Amino acid sequence: MPPPPNATVAVNPKLNDPKRPFPLELTRNIGIAAHIDAGKTTTTERVLFYTGMIHKIGDVDDGNTVTDWMEQERERGITITSAATTCFWTQKPEEGILKLFNGVKHRVNIIDTPGHVDFTAEVERSLRVLDGAVAVFCGVAGVQPQSETVWRQATKYKVPRIAFVNKMDRTGANFYKALSDIRVKLGANAWPIMLPVGQGENFRGVVDVVNQKAFVWPDDAENEKGNGIFYKITDVPADMAEQSRKAKQELIEAVADKDDEVGTLFLEEKPISDTVLKAGLRRLTCKIQIVPVLCGSAFKKRGIQPMVDAVIDYLPSPLEIPSTEGQDPDDAENRLEVKTDDNGKFCSLAFKLWTDPYVGKLVFFRVYRGKLNKGDTIYNPRTNKRERVSRVLMIQADKREEVDVTYAGDIAALVGVKNITTGDTLCDEDHAVLLEPPTFPEPVISMAVEAKTKPDHEKMSVALQRLAEEDPTFRVKTDEETGQTIIQGMGELHLEIIRDRMLREFKVETNAGKPQIAYREAATKPAEGEGKFIRQSGGRGQYGHVVIKLEPGERGSGHVIENKVVGGNIPKEYIGPAKDGIEEALMAGILAGYPVVDIKVAIIDGSYHEVDSSELAFKMAGIFAFKDAMKKAACIILEPVMKVELVTPEEYQGDLMGDLNRRRGRIMNIEARENVCAVHAEVPLEQMFGYATDIRSLSKGRASYSMEPSHFERVPEQVLAKILEQSKK
Repeated sequence: MPPPPNATVAVNPKLNDPKRPFPLELTRNIGIAAHIDAGKTTTTERVLFYTGMIHKIGDVDDGNTVTDWMEQERERGITITSAATTCFWTQKPEEGILKLFNGVKHRVNIIDTPGHVDFTAEVERSLRVLDGAVAVFCGVAGVQPQSETVWRQATKYKVPRIAFVNKMDRTGANFYKALSDIRVKLGANAWPIMLPVGQGENFRGVVDVVNQKAFVWPDDAENEKGNGIFYKITDVPADMAEQSRKAKQELIEAVADKDDEVGTLFLEEKPISDTVLKAGLRRLTCKIQIVPVLCGSAFKKRGIQPMVDAVIDYLPSPLEIPSTEGQDPDDAENRLEVKTDDNGKFCSLAFKLWTDPYVGKLVFFRVYRGKLNKGDTIYNPRTNKRERVSRVLMIQADKREEVDVTYAGDIAALVGVKNITTGDTLCDEDHAVLLEPPTFPEPVISMAVEAKTKPDHEKMSVALQRLAEEDPTFRVKTDEETGQTIIQGMGELHLEIIRDRMLREFKVETNAGKPQIAYREAATKPAEGEGKFIRQSGGRGQYGHVVIKLEPGERGSGHVIENKVVGGNIPKEYIGPAKDGIEEALMAGILAGYPVVDIKVAIIDGSYHEVDSSELAFKMAGIFAFKDAMKKAACIILEPVMKVELVTPEEYQGDLMGDLNRRRGRIMNIEARENVCAVHAEVPLEQMFGYATDIRSLSKGRASYSMEPSHFERVPEQVLAKILEQSKK
């Protein structure tokens, strides 16, 4: 249980190295995540200012924020890559305001993540290594499509979170509508711990529900002059007294429903002190059983300080999250616990790679157990290789600080290490463990690129290789028939940024073809296939024989290749090559050359020759067997379908819905909002090229849309004919 106010936080010496600069109990690793344009970067900038890490507030529109440090981010006003930064916060004792950690200094490591769906991998890998998150929502739009994606990602990695309803100063802002959205659309057990004092242009501050006090900021001009530092703590405004009292009673009941200590007091009708209530709320937040909801306006600099207090009060330290679980590299069934402890054996997860123009390749990692000293040797169980650590850096957005040691709970970067990819575990060789890597969606769009000049051709290959290492959702391949270099990504903006980075960072100019859809192939019924590879040329020949059985898997299940050969008909040394052959054939498909997905393949029989059999022969036999089976499996082609949210004034609703229908879209539901309506639809990606221009002309520039990948779906017959015709050209 957290300490009472003004108490010294008990530090566990068994888990904390005496030399570490900041105890684990006083550390918070958090992410700021939300839909694009909800105000994540602006919120982060305000937090850094109020914690004293920067002395002048930057703005996204001015291109001078700390965490948007790339040139492209500052030019476009969007976050492209997640940026890590560290700040320190001491909860100030304030009259009538209870805080669980009054007067205690905490270290807060913050990762500001992108909101655009094309860069969802950045959010995915950041949430994998964070202990808590602040989910930011727009007070006008509420829960938007990418908000749902971010929420699902946080749920997948069991990340506790608090919600911050931003932009309460905007016309049309509605805190209670946003709260309802969080409960209904996200299924969250969300309860307000702050209420807005006024909304829209009348937004002046927030009411603290637990303490029954109001934080009120001065008028716009005076507040701007003081950068939002100064506010008054007053009694709850008279017109909100009943509303505030009711909100506190509902909060007590919500906590009592799930927390034993508060629940016992509630049932015995004993008084529940604010300290006990906040402690219970903290326990439930750390267990992801409740989501505290706050509000404010990052742009107008109102409500940020109480939000930072809530991060300290309710989000967990690295010691309060469940122990990370990994597996034994030699036995996948053997689960190993990795408990946060400075004095344990070193274990960390590499979650991001980045090429720095000054220091070279950076490997970002989160330490889960033990500590890493400069000069130590680390082990990578995936490659079975060890490497000596020459330099360790702590990251402050685009600034780097060299350190001699990192401890459990730290997020840092290695310089100069090789053969490491996103998701690798780096650990002590004598205590090897494989941690669960983050998972990433498949690319949905592709484009052919070529260097503009011959000397740039080699430079382009190096640039693409490095960018593919950094970004797990970016792929590069060569079309065997045309020799073209094909790049694949999550959307048009994603590939546009890749080309822009090639020009700026690697000085490579490229020509690009028209974006193409990343279709997939799939089987619809079980089938068996047989493949034989026999060559006789006088001397030693080649012999491989494989029989397989395939069956369709569930949508989104990927592919599985199993060995079910009994009786030694195929020796063990040839099973691997046969699987490699099947894997290679999977990537090429049989209908139009697209990868095959959602399929289970079992090698069930075969034969070999004691002299003539070889690995190459069995690889070729595997390819032939797979192609033979696929011809009998009633193959289909799948296309990526996007979830689209269209927000439009009502007078354009009919025209825009008609346009979606023409694009083979399915209208899922229509939601009425103040002065506008939101249309939710599913539309094939192939139909969404150029949609931004069309929507502007149909609505005279007044409608907007956002989209994210939803699922793959069978293409209609008329589209299939067109795809097959194009594949033959």
